[in-house]
Amino acid sequence: MRHLLNTLFITLPDVYLAASGENIIVKRENKTLARYPFHNLEDIVLFSYLGVSPKLIQKCMEYGIGICYLTPNGKFIARMRGESKGNILLRRKQYRVADNEEECLKISKNIICAKIYNQKWTIERYIRQYENRIEIDYLNDSSNYLTGLLEKANIATSIDELRGIEGIAQVTYFSCFDEMVLNQKEYFRFDTRSRRPPLNPLNAMLSYIYSILSNEVASALESVGLDAYAGFMHTDRPGRISLALDLMEEFRAPIADRFVLSLINLNQVKSDNFIYKDNGAVLIKDDSRRNIIKLWQERKQKVITHPFLNEKIEWGLVPYSQALLLARYLRGDLDGYPPFMWK
Repeated sequence: MRHLLNTLFITLPDVYLAASGENIIVKRENKTLARYPFHNLEDIVLFSYLGVSPKLIQKCMEYGIGICYLTPNGKFIARMRGESKGNILLRRKQYRVADNEEECLKISKNIICAKIYNQKWTIERYIRQYENRIEIDYLNDSSNYLTGLLEKANIATSIDELRGIEGIAQVTYFSCFDEMVLNQKEYFRFDTRSRRPPLNPLNAMLSYIYSILSNEVASALESVGLDAYAGFMHTDRPGRISLALDLMEEFRAPIADRFVLSLINLNQVKSDNFIYKDNGAVLIKDDSRRNIIKLWQERKQKVITHPFLNEKIEWGLVPYSQALLLARYLRGDLDGYPPFMWK
């Protein structure tokens, strides 16, 4: 397994990155705020419009460091990475599979079944641990309904049918979200998922963490030689990391959603960590973004036992383990792609 290297998150909107020798320097106007050695980094994620110097881009490409551009609000713009080191035979197989509807359906069913399973497990975890604080009957009914949808997803006969089932499961799962907010309920209500723009603090955090997670999944795919842009369920679109969005579906509930809920339930975020716009949009303050990223990096270091590999790994390596398993399946080393089904 690989080492869990560092991702440099630049959350300040008014800084510029440049290269100085073997270091990245973060500058505001003419003042240097920080230095980071190239050899310690794997990715740079920028929430800034000021960008980076051409020399820094060249050095990052030489070191194999990916650069991801996001808007200050967390919307994906573009990713940049140097010369591909992937196996051309693996990528050709990936493209052939992506053009084969039957093969796409086979992989996509495994991914969506894992997503629904993980949503169901997340709900049941709250039922077991907080039965005296939540509406047990509603959550039990939702969990049972997800069981039925899981069975339907397993026998879906087309990608469109599978997308429909996944959409219903998503609505069912998010209808339970408000019950899983145990503290600060007066500030962190959840009625429905809203994205562009997020209309409450909880949605703002979900969008923020999903943006970060999708970039990490894309990096994981590229690190094993796969093309993050050629997906099996998400359709091709210029600039869209479709395969990363496919694979990320497995991780939303057990990694991203649980993390956001824990921020609220452990009182690690407060209502005054957000900016409330006149048009209803809710944004995360800059200093709060930095604190959330710090906690996210800490969460990634926690060790779990991978359900398929039966090996102890950090949470942060789960996307890499799944990327490796997907690559092994495409090479023919596995009979099927084993998705991440947490329990």
